[in-house]
Amino acid sequence: MVIFLGKFKFFLNLYFLFVALSQFIPALKIGYLVTYIGPLVFILSVTISKEAYDDLQRKKRDNEENSQKYEILTEDGFRYIPSSKIKVGHLVRIHENQRVPADLLLLRTSNVNGECFIRTDQLDGETDWKLRTAVSTTQHLEFDSQLCDYQASIYAEEPHKDIYKFIGTFTSFSSDSDNVSTPLNVENTIWANTVLASGSAIGLVIYTGRDTRSVMNTSFPKTKVGKIDWEINRLAKILCVVTLSLTFALIAISNFRGIWYITWLRFLIILSSIIPISLRVNLDLGKTYYSYDIMHDKNIPETIVRTSTIPEELGRVEYILSDKTGTLTKNEMELKQIHLGTLSYTTEAMEEIRSNLLMIYENQNELNMRFKRSKDMANRIRDIVLALAICHNVTPIISEDGKLTYEASSPDEIAIVKWTEDVGMTLIYRDTKKIKLRTPIDTILEFTILEIFPFTSETKRMGIIVRDDITNEITFYMKGADSVLSKMVLFNDWLEEECGNMGRKGLRTLVIARKKLSYDVYEEFQQKYDQAKLSVIDRNGEMERVQNTLENDLELLGLTGVEDKLQDNVKPTLELLRNSGIKIWMLTGDKVETASCIAVSSKLVSRNSSIIQFCKIHDIIELKEMLVGLSSMTEACLVIDGETLQLCLTSCRDLFYETTKNLPAVVCCRCSPTQKAEVTKLIKSKIKNCVCAIGDGGNDVSMIQSADVGVGIVGKEGKQASLAADFSINQFQFLAPLLLWHGRNSYKRSAALSQFIIHRGLIIAVIQTVFSALFYFAPIALYQGLLLVGYSTVFTSGPVFSLVLDKDITFATAMKYPELYKELLKGRSLSFKTFFQWMLTSVYQGGIIMTGSILLFEDQFQNIKSITFTALILNELLMVAFEVKTWHRTMILAEVVTLLFYISSMFYLKTDFEYHNTGPVEEDPEYDTIVKANNMTADIDDEILIIHKVILIII
Repeated sequence: MVIFLGKFKFFLNLYFLFVALSQFIPALKIGYLVTYIGPLVFILSVTISKEAYDDLQRKKRDNEENSQKYEILTEDGFRYIPSSKIKVGHLVRIHENQRVPADLLLLRTSNVNGECFIRTDQLDGETDWKLRTAVSTTQHLEFDSQLCDYQASIYAEEPHKDIYKFIGTFTSFSSDSDNVSTPLNVENTIWANTVLASGSAIGLVIYTGRDTRSVMNTSFPKTKVGKIDWEINRLAKILCVVTLSLTFALIAISNFRGIWYITWLRFLIILSSIIPISLRVNLDLGKTYYSYDIMHDKNIPETIVRTSTIPEELGRVEYILSDKTGTLTKNEMELKQIHLGTLSYTTEAMEEIRSNLLMIYENQNELNMRFKRSKDMANRIRDIVLALAICHNVTPIISEDGKLTYEASSPDEIAIVKWTEDVGMTLIYRDTKKIKLRTPIDTILEFTILEIFPFTSETKRMGIIVRDDITNEITFYMKGADSVLSKMVLFNDWLEEECGNMGRKGLRTLVIARKKLSYDVYEEFQQKYDQAKLSVIDRNGEMERVQNTLENDLELLGLTGVEDKLQDNVKPTLELLRNSGIKIWMLTGDKVETASCIAVSSKLVSRNSSIIQFCKIHDIIELKEMLVGLSSMTEACLVIDGETLQLCLTSCRDLFYETTKNLPAVVCCRCSPTQKAEVTKLIKSKIKNCVCAIGDGGNDVSMIQSADVGVGIVGKEGKQASLAADFSINQFQFLAPLLLWHGRNSYKRSAALSQFIIHRGLIIAVIQTVFSALFYFAPIALYQGLLLVGYSTVFTSGPVFSLVLDKDITFATAMKYPELYKELLKGRSLSFKTFFQWMLTSVYQGGIIMTGSILLFEDQFQNIKSITFTALILNELLMVAFEVKTWHRTMILAEVVTLLFYISSMFYLKTDFEYHNTGPVEEDPEYDTIVKANNMTADIDDEILIIHKVILIII
C-alpha cells in the first residue's frame, strides 16, 4: 500500500489519477471508464511490480539470514538459536568461514594468543584479512564455560557508522584484587556481516539489528536523477501549459457557451493525451535495456551498472576527475630505489645491499677499524632494512604447500616487505605481540611489539615501538609521507631534493625514521598513553596528543621509492577522451613530482602543453595574481598542491574555476578525500553537463558519490570505490567505450524515444482539437475505448520503443572519431528547439490528417474515425521508419507485426471503428451536438467542394 501511494508523489501519475477519477462524475464522463483507468493501471502495475519483486527478493534474503543457526553459550552449555533471536549480551560462538550475525566484542579465540583473522569485503570492500584480538583477561580463562560466571562490566560507546573506530572499556571484578580496566578499540571487535577467516571465536553481542555498523552503513543512497530526466520534466510542464491554454482557447472561441467550466474540464480530459502518461515507464524500460547492453558488452567485460537511472549521463560528460594510484596506474608496487643520504641504490644495485647485509651479520664481531667505512655503510643498510621489515601491518601466511605469502591493507606495504625478503631479511611471524625475522644467515631476530600507531589518510604516517628480545633496546620506528616526516626528523637537508628526484621518476616515496628510547622515557610515555586509552571523552584526541610527544628529533634512516606501473592502454584512452572534448583532471594524494611525472608519461599532458606549478602558496593576494596570469595560458597544465588547493577552495573558488575551466588538464596533488569531493562539487555547480569521477580506493568514495557519474575500478585496495560507484569497471581503458559508445547510444536513444512519445500524444490531441473546432467546439471524444487505449500501447508502442535499438554510427566509428562526442555536449538531441520542431510537426500532421480526411472523404463521414485513425497509425509507423538510422531485425519485426495486428483489429473491433459508437447515447450530454453537426454537413457541402477544388488545383 505504501509503495502504491508513493507513486502519486509524481505529478504525471497524480494528474492521470484525477483524470481517471473524473470519469465517475456523470457530467465529465467521456466514453468508457477503461479508456482512462487502463493506461494508469498498466503504468503503475509495471513500476510497482518491479519494486515489489525487489522487495520480495530482499525479504527472501533477509529470511535466509535470519533463519541461520548460531551457537550461544549458556549455563547449560552451547545451544543453537536462529540469528533473529540473538540479543545484546548473548555469548555467540563463530566458526571458521561463518558469517558474523551481530556486532561482537571478541572474548576468546581458538588461537592461544587470542588472535583471529576476519574478512571484511562485504562490509568495506577491502579484500585483505584483518587481525582481531580477544580481550586478554577472558582469553586467559581455562574453559569457555567460565565466561558464564565471569564478573565484569563493559562500557561501549553509542552506535555509530564508523567501522574503523570503537571506544570501550572492559572492567573485571575480583574479590581478592582491585578491579582491572582494559581499554577496548576496534581491534577487539568483529562487526556483523564480516566472516571469520581462521579458527573459532566467542564474542559478546554489543549491537544488534539497526545498531550494527553493517546496517548503519547500508544507507540507501539518494536516487540520482539524470539531466535528461530534468529536461523532460521541464518539457512536461510546457505540455501542461499547452493543454491548459488550448482547452481555455477552445471554450473562449465558443464564447463560453453553456456551463463553460464543465466544457473546459471535459476538454482537459479529452486532450489529456498531450501529457504522455507512458513517457516515464518507457524511459525506465529503456534505461534498463541500456544497462543490460552495457553489462553484456564484450568490449568492456565484467562491467557492472549499479545505478540504472543515469546511463544517458555517460553521453554528457564534460569533466573527468580521476584518481592516480590504481586508476591510471595498476597499483602493482615494486620497490625501485632506496636512498640513504649519501648513497642511492636502484634495482640494479640491490645485490650490493644484499651482500652488505650478509656481511654485517656474518662478521658482526670481526669487522675492525680498517673497514670502518664499509662497516658504517653496512650498518646504515641494516638499520633501514630492519626498519622496513618491522614497521608495517603485514601478516605472513604460510600456505599448505609451505609457500610464504603476505596479507596487508596496502600493496605498498607488501612490496616493501617482499623487498626486504629479497635482500635477506624475511618476515616469518607476526602477531599482536611479536615479530620474528630471519636474517641472511638464518638466525632469528625476535621483537616484542609494545605499541602500534596505525596509518590513516589524515596522519599520513605509521609508527611502531618494539623491544629487541636479545638486547632489550627499545626503538620507535616511523614511516610516512615526506610532507609530514620532514618536520619531525633531524638532518633532513637532502630529503626534499631527493624526494623531488624520485618523484620526477614517477616513484612513490616514503620517509623512514627511528628514535631509540630509554626505558624511563618509554615508561613515562606508556603510562600517559595507557591513561589516554581509558579516556571516555575524546579518547582519540588524547592518544594523539601523547603520541605527538614522541614524534620529534627522529633519526632519518632513508627514503624509499616504489614504482606503480601504468594501466594497460592508458595513453590511447586519455588521448581519445581528450580529443572528444572532455577535460581531464587528476586528483591524487601523491606528491607533486610523482603526479607530474605520471601526468606526462600517461599523456594526460599533451606534448605542446607547458606545466605550471602552484605550490606552497599561503598568501591569497599572490594566489589571485598567479591565477589571473594563468587565465591567458590556454595550453598549460596546472599542477597544484593540497595547501594551495585548500586556499583556492576557501578564498577564491570562482576565480579558481574560471581560470582552470579552459585548461586541457589540471593535476591536484596531496589531496585529501574531502578536497577531492569539494573540487567535484565546485565543478558540478558551474557546468550544465556532467562531471564523471573515477577511482579505485576508499579515499575516492566521497569524490565518486559527489559526481554526476561515479565510476569505480575494482582494485588492489578492495571494492569500496566499486561498490559506491554508479558504474564499476575493471580497467581504466574501459572508460572510453563506456562514454563514447554507450553514453552516446543511451543519450541519443532516450532523446529520440521521449520526443516520439511526446509527438504521439500531441498528434492525436491535434486531430481531436481540429475535430472539435470543425463541429461547434463540442467536447466529444473522437476516439474512445479500445482504440484510445490501443493507440499508445499495442498499435504503436512496439515500433516506438524499438528505437532503443537504434544507433547512428558504428562502434568503430565512435572510437575512431572521438570528436563526434563533442556534439552531445551541446545537448542538441533534446532541446527546446527540437521540442518545438516536434510540436509543429505534430500540429501539421494532425491538422492534415483530420482536414484531409474530411475533404477527401466527405461522402464517407460515418467512417471518419476509421479513416483518421488508420492514417494516424500509418503516419506513426512511417515516422519511426524514417527516424531509424540502423535497422535491427527486432525493429523490422515490430513494424510488420504492429501493422498486421492493426489490420486484423479492424475486423475484430469493427464497431469501435464506426463513428456512431462514441459511447452510450443516453450518457453523453453532447450527443445532440453531434446530431446537429451531421445535419450541418449538407449545408457546408458547397464550401467543402470549393476547398476541395482549390486543393486539387494546388496539387
